[in-house]
Amino acid sequence: MPCEPASAQSVAPLGQPMVAPARPPAVPSSRAAACHNGASFDRFLADLKQQAVAAGVSQRAIAEAAPYLVYDQGIVNRDRGQRVFGQVFTEFAGRMAAPYRMQQGQARIKTYAAAFARAEKEYGVPPAVIAAFWGLESDFGANMGNLPTLRSLVSLAYDCRRSERFAGETIAALKIVDRGDLAPEEMIGSWAGELGQTQFLPTHYFNYAVDYGGRRNLLRSPEDVIGSTANYIANGLKWRRGEPWLQEVRVTATSNFPWDQADLTIQLPRSKWTQLGVTYPDGKPLPNDDMPASLLLPMGRMGPAFLAYANFAAYTEWNNSLIYSTTAGYLATRIAGAPPMQRPAARVAQLPFNELRELQQLLVRAGFNVGKVDGVMGQQSRSAVKAMQIKYGLPADSWPTAELLARMRGPRTQPAAAAALPPPR
Repeated sequence: MPCEPASAQSVAPLGQPMVAPARPPAVPSSRAAACHNGASFDRFLADLKQQAVAAGVSQRAIAEAAPYLVYDQGIVNRDRGQRVFGQVFTEFAGRMAAPYRMQQGQARIKTYAAAFARAEKEYGVPPAVIAAFWGLESDFGANMGNLPTLRSLVSLAYDCRRSERFAGETIAALKIVDRGDLAPEEMIGSWAGELGQTQFLPTHYFNYAVDYGGRRNLLRSPEDVIGSTANYIANGLKWRRGEPWLQEVRVTATSNFPWDQADLTIQLPRSKWTQLGVTYPDGKPLPNDDMPASLLLPMGRMGPAFLAYANFAAYTEWNNSLIYSTTAGYLATRIAGAPPMQRPAARVAQLPFNELRELQQLLVRAGFNVGKVDGVMGQQSRSAVKAMQIKYGLPADSWPTAELLARMRGPRTQPAAAAALPPPR
């Protein structure tokens, strides 16, 4: 799932077919063929069609899709060149969970009350959770992308970076055509091949799309979008009916608080968090029960704080970016009626991109696996940061700081003394 809707993309008016742009030249790079034993794109495509037939796709569907199964180097270039946003959580959430999106989510829940009620009854997913993803992924259908899906998928399948994954997605898209949900020319979406108003990959579309009125159409039917998104969250992401997902809290006992316990991999009963000094934002106590929750600090101990429950795993599974998943969960709470989160008392310092990369490199040198050294603090990087904070006796809140970077750099090598230089002539 993409991290935010494409802002300048156009979508055909409701009820009108979408026409694919002109066919691009199929000029694959030599690098793309390397993982296919040097096979040309045409040879690769012939093999992929055979795989589709073996998976149950009809020759009719393949023939219908054939004009769109062409290579586009531009799609591959976009995939290789994509950069993850570098905003801190409060900036990203301030923009993406803005009041207008909360209000539009609440309005959609009223407009499509019957579909939301049916989805909640069948799948146990609250309307606010569905509406938040709907708003974040496409602004409720306004920005679904404008590129031919089959062209994007087959191009990424031929490229070597994620070939197997996108070969499977291409076959799933052909199954969608074969089932009669969408015609190839209707399949218009994002450059990475997601489809519909909640931006499903074709495998998710094929496996979880439901028909709430006519045929499964996640581009044009809001009712289908609501039911299908609920189905995916419930059965694909294992949502737990009747349980919370995210709740803003405040840490009051900050001087001796065990910050190393603030980790999505650690769950404590709410009664234990209460003993440690965690309250609701207004200071009222948490329920004194055994419901397990993790303390989530997306910006460290100086930023907002949340209790993340078991259902929060559905958000990190939808999109493994912590900033996106926390924003989606927070927006859902706002649509459900929660007040705006408290803002930090002072600006929370964030290391610049080049220093985050340097810190990751130092963590790798210290023996940690941080995944890709890309300047993005994912779960592996955050865990490594926490371990080093504990080593240096710093508050272990997993937030990378200038102090930690300085400690890990160690003493700087001093320049040679001037006296050691030969005297000028």
